[in-house]
Amino acid sequence: MFSGIVEEFATVVAIEKDRENVDFTLTCSFVKELKIDQSVAHNGVCLTVVRILDKDGKVVEPKSDAAYAYVVTAMKETLDRSNLGDLQVGTAVNVERSMLMNGRLDGHIVQGHVDQTATCIEKIDQQGSYTYTFKYECDREMAKRGYITVDKGSVTVNGVSLTVCNPTDDTFQVNIIPYTYENTNFHAIEVGTKVNLEFDIIGKYIARISQY
Repeated sequence: MFSGIVEEFATVVAIEKDRENVDFTLTCSFVKELKIDQSVAHNGVCLTVVRILDKDGKVVEPKSDAAYAYVVTAMKETLDRSNLGDLQVGTAVNVERSMLMNGRLDGHIVQGHVDQTATCIEKIDQQGSYTYTFKYECDREMAKRGYITVDKGSVTVNGVSLTVCNPTDDTFQVNIIPYTYENTNFHAIEVGTKVNLEFDIIGKYIARISQY
């Protein structure tokens, strides 16, 4: 479980395809704290750490002083539902380790299970802050499953917990403060950029229950 409060962005240093799976190698400041089988959200997608590497790409023990990068594997289902298939070497990826249960929940309940992607259709500079408009595929059946946004509700965009503004049937806006803009990959999002969405799990449960 995650909170949608991104710790930082990691950098993709290698990509390797194995049949329909893809291994992503990334580096960030907390690599030396990671262990095998640990869950880390990448642009909102929960992936499992499978290897720790040194700068030469050799496998090292977790929490080793030589630890430089870590490897996660994304399956075809994940690649189809998210923007991870668009990653390239050098791409910045929002990362968050799983939530500690003894701390404050500063965002909202995020599972790391991306529902679908959306496309940025507008970016407005509000003199330091930014307003983004995203468009996503939606129909009545998807709405019945809770794949919708509501005004002042929560949504996760590339792993960032955000408040929805001005939702329509298939669009919504979010406002990004300077800190979030600079410390996540929102600074790289422009018109046409594809992002990952996870809709609010509480809304999904309510939508499901309302059908009975």
